[in-house]
Amino acid sequence: MMPGAVPSPNIWEFPEVYEAENRAVDPDGVIWTAIAELIADGGLLGIPDWGDTLDIGCGNGFHLPVLATRSRRVIGVEPHPGLVAAAARRVARLGNVTVRQGNAQALPVPDASVDLAHARWAYFFGPGCEPGLAELHRVCRRGALAVVLDHDAGHGEIGRWFAAGLRVDGIEHDPVALERFWTRHGFARRRLGVRWTFADRAALAEVLRIEFPTEVVRTALAEVDARADGWDVRAGVNLRFRRY
Repeated sequence: MMPGAVPSPNIWEFPEVYEAENRAVDPDGVIWTAIAELIADGGLLGIPDWGDTLDIGCGNGFHLPVLATRSRRVIGVEPHPGLVAAAARRVARLGNVTVRQGNAQALPVPDASVDLAHARWAYFFGPGCEPGLAELHRVCRRGALAVVLDHDAGHGEIGRWFAAGLRVDGIEHDPVALERFWTRHGFARRRLGVRWTFADRAALAEVLRIEFPTEVVRTALAEVDARADGWDVRAGVNLRFRRY
């Protein structure tokens, strides 16, 4: 494993289930629409598409094909060698995508070479991610946009379960301090509401088990069972963004 890599227990340990989770999240494309709006608002220095895009913590490459349809060129960066290989297989027929092994603290791309930096559920979770933020400064061109997506613990069922899981694991979560951290580093926030959609209870349970402690999963499933109106759940997303 690469020095400095921060393990992701969900995708690193359960890649097949995490693939199902990715398929479940945001079937309405709310997140992609919000990113497109930010790009249109900023103009990316007049570039008509999304320019040269960097996907940080790309995992098995789930989001690379979408980025490839909108970007001139895409580089996916991932520290886990097995996931790097899986991502490379996924994009093997796409001529404008490259996958490289690396981590957020030492991105394997040149200075001032990126128009859009995209990190979804990866590395940039607040205090401690400063080395990666410094790398964004290095690799982003003038006028570039960085977008960082993470869970909004104050919105939706997923957010509530996420907050409960942090408490079970003894992890302190101070949303006010977290927002101050991101503001200090020049990031603004858009709060998005999305759906996670599942075909049945078993599919939902499988995903919840790789994300939350057992007692939170038990409570979550009981809550959805009592609701008795299907297996979709609501989630909040923090879309943090900065222009360079």
